[in-house]
Parts: sequence; C-alpha cells; structure tokens
Amino acid sequence: MLTMQDIKGHYLFNDEDAALLKELAPLMAANAERMADIFYDFLLGIPASAEFLHDAALLQRLKSSHRDWFCTLFSGGYDNQYLHKLQRIGLAHVRVGLNAHYVNVAMNVVRRFLIELLQENYPEIEERRKYRIAVEKIIDINLDIMSASYQEEALKKVFVSHRLESKLIGAAERFTYGLNLVLILALAGVSLSVVGLFIWDITHVFRGDIEKGILGALGTLLIIWMMIELMDNEIKSLKGGKFNILVFIGVIIVALIREILISTLRHDLLSTQVFLAGTLLILGVVYFLIAKSQQCRGSV
Repeated sequence: MLTMQDIKGHYLFNDEDAALLKELAPLMAANAERMADIFYDFLLGIPASAEFLHDAALLQRLKSSHRDWFCTLFSGGYDNQYLHKLQRIGLAHVRVGLNAHYVNVAMNVVRRFLIELLQENYPEIEERRKYRIAVEKIIDINLDIMSASYQEEALKKVFVSHRLESKLIGAAERFTYGLNLVLILALAGVSLSVVGLFIWDITHVFRGDIEKGILGALGTLLIIWMMIELMDNEIKSLKGGKFNILVFIGVIIVALIREILISTLRHDLLSTQVFLAGTLLILGVVYFLIAKSQQCRGSV
C-alpha cells in the first residue's frame, strides 16, 4: 500500500512545493467561496451530475465541504492523515454512484480556476511559474488518490464478502496505528531508563572506578543517540514515511558494543567475549547486506 510519502515522491513533490502552496493560502481562502460557486454552477450544468445536487440543503453542505477541501490544498501539511481524508472523499463519490469521469472533469474546473487566479495575482512569469508547478502537483496528487477509490471499489467486487473484508482491514489499520502509538510511548519510557543508566554509569567515576564509569557512560551515550534515531524514525513512519529497519539493528549493535566494553572490564570468560564478538560480527554483516539492498532499490 502506497504511503503519502511514496505518492509525493512519485510526483516529485517536495518541501519547497509545500511551502509555496502554504504561501498561497491567504489568497486561496479569500477566493474559496468564488471557487465553490463556479465549481457547482458547472456541475449543475451537467444533467448527469446535477441529479446528485437537486436538494438545496445538500448543495449548501457540499459547497461548505468543498471550500474546506479547497483550503486544505494550501495547508502545507500533506501526511498520511491527508491521504486518508482524500480516500474518504473518493469513497464518498463511489458510494453515491458518481461516475469517475465527472470527478476528473470537475477537478479540471478547479485546475483552470487556480491557473487563472495565479495569472490575475502574479503577473511576473517566473514567480507565477513556480506557484503553478506546485499547484499542478497537488491537484494531480488529489485526483490520483480520489480516482484510486474507484479502482479499489472495482477490486472489492471480486470478493464475495468484501464488506466484512473492508471492516477487517479498517480495524486492522486502526489497530496497527494504535500499536505504533504504544511503541512511541514504550520507546520514550525505554529512553528515560537509558538516561537513568547513564547517570548510574557516571556514579562509578565518583566511586573510584573511573575506567568502568567512563566506558559505560560512553556506551550508554551511544545507546541514547540510537534511541533518538529510532524514535525519530518511528515518528516519521506515523507521518507517512517508511520504517527503516537499519535503525533498529543499529540500536542492537550499539547495545552489544557497550556490553563488550563492560565484559572486557569485568574480565569475563574468553568464551563469553568470543560469543559477543561473533554476534556483533553477524549483526554487522546483516546491517551491511540490508544497507546494500536498500541502496540498490533506491538506485533503480
């Protein structure tokens, strides 16, 4: 399943594009009402789409929702929550039976409106071009995600019990998201414990065991550094990025290095030290192979 980060990467949508769109937010908010009127006037002129808009109260609710969606185009934040919101919009179109053709046609109305609005407010060509490129990307991304709902609905018809399957998938996704939140809290707790371990290592220095205290503290600092990387990686995963298994392996390697340092100071049995060194070697090979594999996939 594609994440928002994957989709943005495919469209070459970067932080600079997001910043440009956010700069346009005040202008777009001021014109959101005009956009909604133009948008629904166009749809009302098409008999096939007008049949969905015959109720005046419904039309007003749809206009309000459309204004909200239009403003989120320029929010500057495009993570997995944004992806899920667009998926729900696409699914709503599917449920009411609106043909995908009219979704594409309607999005073209929005595209033309935005291009004309940029021409009105940014007469300098180079300045207008950079905004237009960012606008074109976010429109294409929105259309892509919404259109995917139609493809997914077609695939669901293949399954006899697609309703149960959808509920199970939705429940599994919510459960997985909850587990990720638990993982974040657990990592925070473990990180605090590692900080306590660092303080304990420092106490050895004041008790006269300077060598053990310094080496233990250095090893613990490495673990703290890797825990920061691991939490940062998990937070990025929650925001739509991919989990990097290398960070997890790195934490284990650092912890093992610390154990080897302490084992040397304790003068443990040679077999114990050989076992630790062998384990470290195996983890190093695994780390190298995974890093090499990821590098090859990235270059394809």
